[in-house]
Amino acid sequence: MSYSKQDLERRMEGALASLATEFSGLRTGRASVNLLDSINVPAYGSVAPLSQVASVTVTDTRMLSVNVWDKSVVGAVDRAIRESGLGLNPIMDGQTLRIPIPALNEERRVELTKIAGKYAEAARIAVRNVRRDGMDTLKKMEKAGEISEDAARGLAEEVQKLTDAFVHRVDEAVKAKEAEIMQV
Repeated sequence: MSYSKQDLERRMEGALASLATEFSGLRTGRASVNLLDSINVPAYGSVAPLSQVASVTVTDTRMLSVNVWDKSVVGAVDRAIRESGLGLNPIMDGQTLRIPIPALNEERRVELTKIAGKYAEAARIAVRNVRRDGMDTLKKMEKAGEISEDAARGLAEEVQKLTDAFVHRVDEAVKAKEAEIMQV
């Protein structure tokens, strides 16, 4: 068992990268294929990302087109998009779903900032889970006699500082995204 600050940092960076990916799906007024990145579809007995069952294209600034490859999955894709919490209502056209992007009114902007807040909280939880893993490792190492109590305390403070820094970065990212969403 060994403690690695670099490993903890890498895992916390992963939480931030995941947050950035989720934020790219929150639109600020224009259609984007990234808008549907976070959608998972129940298909073939498991859950798959939308990109594995369909192709997404931007037909114009206010319209997305989702071409589902297998006819038997069209209904599941439609349901997944409707239930995604993004406020999108696809129109079925055979194996193609046309998704009109609603205008961003004040109510929709507030709704999107709430979604951004949920994504940010999930990222904070992921960072704290990494901290918990690091602290558990330190406790086990101390209990096994691999490090002293003082060394464990010093490393625990280091883990906490790292956690605080990453939570601050998440907070900054969500503030920036909320400002971008609320910009008229």
